Formats: sequence, structure tokens, C-alpha cells
Amino acid sequence: MSSQRANPSSLSTPYPDATPYPSRRSPTYSRDGMVAASQPQAAQIGRDMLARGGNAVDAAIATAAALTVVEPTGCGIGGDAFALVWIANDDQGNGELHGLNASGVAPQALNREALVEAGHDKVPLYGWTPVTVPGTPSAWAELSRRFGKLDFKTLLEPAIRLARDGFPVSPVIASLWQRDTATFHKHLEGEATQPWFDTFTFDGRAPDAGEWFRNEDQARTLEAIAESQAESFYRGELAEAIDAFSRRTGGYLRKDDLAAYQPEWVIPISARYRDVDVWEIPPNGQGLVALMALRLLDGYPASHRDDPELLHRQLEAMKLAYTDGKTHISEPQAMTYTVEELLSDAYTEARRELIQDAAIDPQPGKPRAGGTVYLATADADGNMVSFIQSNYHGFGSGIVVPGTGIALQNRGHDFSLDESHDNVLKPGKKTFHTIIPGFLTRNGKALGPFGVMGGFMQPQGHVQVVMNLVDFGLNPQSALDAPRWQWMGGRTIGIEHGYPAPLVRAMAARGHRMQVDTDSRSYGRGQVILRDPDTGIYCGGTEPRTDATIAVL
Repeated sequence: MSSQRANPSSLSTPYPDATPYPSRRSPTYSRDGMVAASQPQAAQIGRDMLARGGNAVDAAIATAAALTVVEPTGCGIGGDAFALVWIANDDQGNGELHGLNASGVAPQALNREALVEAGHDKVPLYGWTPVTVPGTPSAWAELSRRFGKLDFKTLLEPAIRLARDGFPVSPVIASLWQRDTATFHKHLEGEATQPWFDTFTFDGRAPDAGEWFRNEDQARTLEAIAESQAESFYRGELAEAIDAFSRRTGGYLRKDDLAAYQPEWVIPISARYRDVDVWEIPPNGQGLVALMALRLLDGYPASHRDDPELLHRQLEAMKLAYTDGKTHISEPQAMTYTVEELLSDAYTEARRELIQDAAIDPQPGKPRAGGTVYLATADADGNMVSFIQSNYHGFGSGIVVPGTGIALQNRGHDFSLDESHDNVLKPGKKTFHTIIPGFLTRNGKALGPFGVMGGFMQPQGHVQVVMNLVDFGLNPQSALDAPRWQWMGGRTIGIEHGYPAPLVRAMAARGHRMQVDTDSRSYGRGQVILRDPDTGIYCGGTEPRTDATIAVL
């Protein structure tokens, strides 16, 4: 009987002196297909699509649609989405990576001047003002049209059933729901935001863990999207409903904004880290931040995970990369500096020189003078999808269109009102975007999708997961289980309590203001699937900080 060696499920050999971080669960293996998602029911729905003859793209769409129902604290029909799609050419890991940007634009009726005249120094977080055109339904339809195998209506049927029949709310989602409900009670009032309470609470109360929740309005909306391949949302009766409610309650979004919208196929960007190529969606996404940080770190020798010098360099590299990203990233045509300039050898070396022994307060450079949801899927043919969708802050803007279950995102909050800023608000413009899917290749062959959801934690999570896999030899599950850090601004660093106390003290001695957290909810939630090109065997890991699972064939 012949045997095939299973991938050791890491990308390198661990350093013998590395501190072990025992996984809370074992990695999962499969050769016929895998879906990693933050909700068990959604992951199982994706797996069922694979069992019905669908591919990784079908599984991703079905999973994503289900997540809008069972995890409304992170995503919804009224949000944005991005995808990296690997389409295999053979069973040896060869293929092509495609990028889809389904982020929306500012409404034509919304402009900087009006907000400044109204006394705003930044775009508000709630209400109609931060609402941009949603891209998520268009992402599902476009992915299905180009790469799917199953009928689009088939893919949305399970989500429709979940919304109509109901589901028990999972523990982490219940806690996030309760947090967001408390926030909305403080900040939302009036006709525009009352439908959120009518749709997502029981007389103002968030559901408890295990409590049954139904959303008949969302079921009907998903049916309309399924029947029309999302046309109803952009150029049909759902667009009319959004327009009418916006006009009646002082909003800016119009049916003309929806009708003009199309998702965009883009060429993914990458950076080499050690012997692995790390791929991200280009701006307006913030994946460039992760690539800039990895480029800085690639100039240092590899070390073990608990080396104080290495952790200090990680923190400084991320601060420098994020400061540049927040200053320079917008939609490409609005950026002062190009992706190539920001990733160039000369600029990387100049920024690396700023990393010294003590923590710094970073300033942006000049390359030339003068609660989000993430999922990963894979099929038996080697196709893989890295997919992310979000309403941004929890449920989003607090605007729900009556009778539809559509919770609209508040992505426009990231626009600047500084007219000299690259990301200044303009009608029809896409803002700096936090949600980013990731993908790894080696020597042109697919390794697999990865991602860490969670606002501005995302590129920080990407850097840490990549280093866990590549430098420290952790398998996908251990790479996600390992404690994380996050830059909070200035010299303040949040760090999970699992880090060794001597390492935290060593960072404080270098001038970092260390904030040890026992609550892990703000440290991101990720998924990883890696494929061994020699055997075709997948190894997956799923996030221990939420109610996640992996479903396999």
C-alpha cells in the first residue's frame, strides 16, 4: 500500500529554543475540500456546497451569505467585500491568483464642504453620513458569474432558510451583540435608526447565547438578491427601498449611486518574505500596510518568537508601516505615492534605519523627495478562496432599511476632512479600507489563503500569522492560537496576556507603553488553510477567539 506524506503543516522548522505555545485544538486535514469560518453553521453550509459538486468559490459565497445571518455583528448585506481567488491549473499547485475589490464609493450627494460647514472635523461614525454604497451583494454575484459552478440561487438557499427559520445565537456573537446594543442605545435615536432596534433586538434587548433569532425581512431580501443575481439591490426594488428611506430620513445615498456601482477585478500586490510571497488586495485596501511591515522585517535575520530584539523590531516596523498607510492609502488615483514606491528597496531601507533600540513616535515618510468576517475555502481541484466582508464597526451605521433587514455599513467614517489628505472625502470616491484577504505562494505555487479580521488589527494580524508560519514553524492552528500584540498609536502597545512577562517587561524597558489585555476580542479572528503541493493535502486552522470551526469533505 502506497502512502503520501501529509504536510507537516508549517512552512519552516521551528527554532529549538522557541517557547512552545500549545494549541487549544489540533489542525484539521483534508484532501477533498475545506471551509474555515467564524461560525459552525456557515462553515457547514460551505462544506455542503462542495459536497453538491460546487467548487471553492461556490463554498465561499454560500458561507459568506450565511454569515450575514448568523454573525450580523461583523457583516451584513449592506457592507463591503474583497476576495483573492486562486484558480488551479493542475494538481501541482500551479494556477492564477485573481483579486476582487467590492468596496463602495461615497454617495454623489455627500461632500467634504457640507460636513465642514455643519461643524464636523471628521466623518461621524453613526447615522447616514458614513454610509457608502454597499459592495457585498455584487461580490457574491460577480464571483459566481465568473468562477462558480452551482446556480446562484442554490448558493443563497441555506442563508435564506437560516434567516427565515432562525438559529441559536452563538456565545461570542451574543456578547458582541449585547455590546453593540448598549452602544446604540447611547448614540442612536430618531426615525432613521429606530429600524435597527426593530430588526435586531427583542424590544431593545439583544439576544442571549443560545437564544433563537429569526430575521424574516433579511430572508426576503436574500431571496430577491438570489432571484436577480443582485440586480434588485442595485437597480431594482431593493434599490428603490433604500433610496426612499434615505430621502425620507435625511440620508445621502440614492438609487443612482447604487445603479452606477460595479465591483472591480484587480491585480493582487505582493512582497517577498523569506522564501514566501505574501499577496494582498491593492489600495484602497490596507493590505499594503502588512507588505510594508514584512519588507522591513525581511531585512533582519530570523530569530525565535520570544527574542526581545525581534518583538521590538516587529512593533517598530508595524508602527512605521501603519503610519505610512494611514497617510498615503486611498483609491489608487488619489494617492501621492504609488504602491511600487512604498514597497521599493530604497524607501524600505530608509524606513528601516529608523528602527533603533528604543521605541519611537512614528511620522509618515515620503517615498520620493519633494465583532468584519473572514473565511477561507478550498476544493479537491486545488482552487482556493480568501474572502472577507464587513459592515465596519459592528453592525455598521445603525441604519437599517425598514422591511429589508439591510444594515448599512459606516465605512465612510475613514474618509479624511483634511482637503490636503490623499484620503479626503469626495463624491464617488472609495475610502481607505481596513478589510483585507491574504494569500501565500512559494515559487509560483499556491500555499493557501489566510486572514485575520478585526479593523485596524488586520494587517498586524497578517504580519504575525505570516511570521508564525514562516519564521517560527507553527502549523496553521498554532499560528492562530499564539498570543498577539497590536499597536494602539504612539508608543502604546496592546498585548495579550499569553505573552511571557519577562518579554513584556523588556519591551517596557525600551520605551513601549505596554497594555496587557485579558480580553482577546480586539485582537482579531483569523482562518488559515495551507496546501501541500506534493500531496494536495490541506491543513487548516481556525480562530480560538470566536465560535469558529472547520468543515471538511
